Amino acid sequence: MGRGMSLEEDINDSNAYYRACDRALIHKKPTPIQVVKVDYPARCAAKITEAYYKTPSTTDYNGVYRGKAIDFEAKETKSKTSFPFKSIHPHQIHHLKKVLFHGGIGFFIIRFTFYDETYLIDAGVIIERYENSERKSIPYEQVKQLGSYIKEGLSPRLRYLDNVDALYFKEENSYGK
Repeated sequence: MGRGMSLEEDINDSNAYYRACDRALIHKKPTPIQVVKVDYPARCAAKITEAYYKTPSTTDYNGVYRGKAIDFEAKETKSKTSFPFKSIHPHQIHHLKKVLFHGGIGFFIIRFTFYDETYLIDAGVIIERYENSERKSIPYEQVKQLGSYIKEGLSPRLRYLDNVDALYFKEENSYGK
C-alpha cells in the first residue's frame, strides 16, 4: 500500500487518529538535546546551529492504552532477509526490559521497506534473541512467524492497536469490551 511515507510518519498519523477518537494516548518522545549555539538572524528566525544529545533516548513512543502503560520502538530496514540487531541500542533493550518487568506493554514495530510490510513483535521475543542468539539479526521469516502483520488503511494509517489487542488483551477479544 506504499504511499511514500516513512514508518514514523505513519505511526504519528495513526496516533493522532487514536487520540482524536479517544482510543489511546500515545506520543512520540522527543530526543533530548542540549542546545549549545543559536543563530538569531532575525527575532522571529532563531536557528539552532550546534547541539548534542544529552542522554540516550529510551524508545520512540510511549503512552497509555486500555489502562496499561505502552512503550515501543519503531524501526525500518531495507534488508530483504533480516532485521539487523545493530539497529537496536543496548539502552533501548534495558528500557524495554524495565517496561516488561513493571507490567507494561512493550514491543517493536518493524517495517521491511523492500516488501512494504510492517510487523508488531513483542519486546520479549526481540530481547531474548538480541541477548541469546549468535546471530546479529532476526530473519525476515522469523519476524513474519513470531510477529503479527499490521494492516494499513486511511484512518488509522497503521492499525497497530488491533495487533496489540490480539496479542495483549486476548481474553477480552476486542477493543471496548
